Amino acid sequence: MEQGTLRVSVWRGDAAGGAPQFYEVPARANQTVLDVVTHIQREIDPSLAYRFACRVGMCGSCAMEVNGRARWTCRTHVKKVAQDGTLELRPLANLPVIRDLATDMAPFFDKWARARGTFQPKDAPDGAVPAEFHIVPPATPKRQAADAGIECIGCGVCYASCDIVAWNPEYLGPAALNRAWTLVNDVRDGARQERLAVVAGDAGCHACHSTQSCTERCPKGIDPSGAIAGLKRTLFWNVFGVSR
Repeated sequence: MEQGTLRVSVWRGDAAGGAPQFYEVPARANQTVLDVVTHIQREIDPSLAYRFACRVGMCGSCAMEVNGRARWTCRTHVKKVAQDGTLELRPLANLPVIRDLATDMAPFFDKWARARGTFQPKDAPDGAVPAEFHIVPPATPKRQAADAGIECIGCGVCYASCDIVAWNPEYLGPAALNRAWTLVNDVRDGARQERLAVVAGDAGCHACHSTQSCTERCPKGIDPSGAIAGLKRTLFWNVFGVSR
């Protein structure tokens, strides 16, 4: 490899299979991994498929595996992850591949829905407007527990990093369970017991082995592993009729 270039291995293929393809990309100061992928698509191989939107770490759509670790490529600087001037890029693990670096996020969001990840107002059946505006003081324990996980943007990094999802495709996954924990602690929500029943199943929180890859790799600094532990504690106390 010549000085001033990066050797980049990019997985190319689709759901039927694929293989790595190698490219040489100019190395530049303050270059992100998304810059590298964009250069390949615009200057070398326009057939390369990948996904991005905001480019500033707000949407999470540019997530892929960089040297074996799921990351947001727009916020990952090449100089921090390149090994001897090389990069290996692959689509997110645990998700179907559409083509090249673009994955199908439908299973991820299907599990979000299975975990009852949609807010259900207590006093607003059938989509009606709530009778009153709820005030939830910021210092209350339940509000603080909900706030801890509310910033999840559904990027799928935790899901791709989860060993349990890889072993058990039915497992709801850390993002869906984190969302469930957020709503379990939302005192305005009216579907608490139904949601707890769902996450108590074989594909729910008890399947988690607490390897904590989700927490370690979350770009937003959220603790899905802690949320899952909270669900386990809540279900334990519910057995004894104690509301937690």
